Amino acid sequence: MNEALFQFIWQYSLYIPFGLQTPEGEPVTVVHCGKLNRDAGPDFLEAKVKVGNTLLVGNVELHLKSSDWLKHGHHHDAAYQNLILHVVYENDEPGVADHTPVLVLKKHVPQNVITNYASLMQAPFQLPCANQHSQVKDITKEGWLSRLLAERWEMKLSDWNVLLENSAEDWRNLLYWRMAANFGFKTNATPFLMLAQSLSLNIPAKHRESLMQTEALLFGQAGMLDDDFEDDYPRELQREYDYLKKKYKLKPIAKHLWKFLRMRPANFPTVRIAQFAALIHKSVHLFSQIIETHSVKELEPLLEVTASGYWDTHFQFDSAQEKATPKSLGKTSFENIIINTIAPIQFLYAAKQDTYLLQEKALQLLEAVPAEKNNITRLWEENGWKATNAAQSQALLQLYNNYCSSKRCLECTIGLNILRP
Repeated sequence: MNEALFQFIWQYSLYIPFGLQTPEGEPVTVVHCGKLNRDAGPDFLEAKVKVGNTLLVGNVELHLKSSDWLKHGHHHDAAYQNLILHVVYENDEPGVADHTPVLVLKKHVPQNVITNYASLMQAPFQLPCANQHSQVKDITKEGWLSRLLAERWEMKLSDWNVLLENSAEDWRNLLYWRMAANFGFKTNATPFLMLAQSLSLNIPAKHRESLMQTEALLFGQAGMLDDDFEDDYPRELQREYDYLKKKYKLKPIAKHLWKFLRMRPANFPTVRIAQFAALIHKSVHLFSQIIETHSVKELEPLLEVTASGYWDTHFQFDSAQEKATPKSLGKTSFENIIINTIAPIQFLYAAKQDTYLLQEKALQLLEAVPAEKNNITRLWEENGWKATNAAQSQALLQLYNNYCSSKRCLECTIGLNILRP
C-alpha cells in the first residue's frame, strides 16, 4: 500500500462500504468522498460524511498510518484543525487528531485491489495492462479514447495558441508554420519550423508564381546553398537566393540542424523542402480552402504536390541517381498532414469561432483517415487493441506516452476498471 493507491481507493470507493465505523464504534456513512486536492492542504475538499446521526460537510485527510499526522506536522497547522474525518489505513497511534473522527479502512480494502495494483506496477511488459485490458468493456475503452484525444489536442493546441498570438492572430501564418513543421515530419520538424519562422510568409507569397524563386528562398533559408555545386540547378538557386537574401535582408538557419542519418532517401529534408516549395507555388488561399473542406477526397488535390524535375533523379544536390522517379507526396504523408495539421487547425479555428458543428467535423475528418502505423500502434495491436482510425491511433499514442510509459495506471480509466473489485 502507498499513499497514491490509498487516495485512489478513497476517491473511487474501492473499499467495502458496509460496517464502517470509528474506533469508538460510531457508524460512518460516506455520502461523498470530496474533491481531490492537488494543492496544499487536506487531501479531499467538500466531502459529506455521516458520523453517527450527524451529517458533516468539509475536508478529509488521508494517511497510511495515523502517526503520520504528527510526522507531517498537522497538529501545528491551522488548515487541519477543522476536518470532518481522518481516514487511515492503519490506526497505529490513536487519538492524534483531536476532535476529529477517525475511519480505519484496512479491513475494508479488498485484497484483489492491492494484488491487481501490484501486478500493474510490477508488470514486465511495455504495457502494464497488456494481459488485463481485455477485461474492460469496449464502451468504456471508447469513452476513454475520446477523452485521450481531447487531452492530446488540448496539449498540442495550447502551443499553437502561442504561435497564433505571436503572429498577431494571423491564421495563414499559423498554417504556414505548422504545415512546414509537418513536412519535416518527426525527425526534421524543428528545423522546418525554424525555416518557416525565418522567412515571413509574405515573401514566398510574392514570389509564388516562380517555382525557382520559391525553391531558392526555402533552400537558401535552410542554409543549404553555401556549397560549391557542380550541377546547374543548385547554382541557379544560389544566384536567385543571393539576390533575394540582400533584397529582404534574410538570415538563414544553420545547415547542421537538418538530419539525414538513418532516413529513407524519399524523406530527406532536401526532398521535403522541394515538395513544400511546390505546395507554396500551387496554393492560392490555402487556409480558407482547408478550413472549408472536411472531406479527405476533397483535401487530396490541395496537397497533391511533386518536387520539381531536378529531384526526379536526385535526393541531394550534386548526387544523381540512375533511375528517374518523381518525388510526389505519398498517401501516408498526405494522411499524416491531415492528422497532425489540418484536423487540429480546423478544430482550433472552430473553437475560436465557438462553432461546435465545425469542431465535430474536424473530429469526423480524423475518423475518416486510416489508423497510423508505428511502433506504438503496433504494440497495442499485438496486445489485442487495434485502432480502427486515426482518431483512435492518436488516442492510443497519448495513452502510451502519457500513462503507460510512466505507469500512471491510477490516473487511467483502464487502470481504474482493472482495480475495481
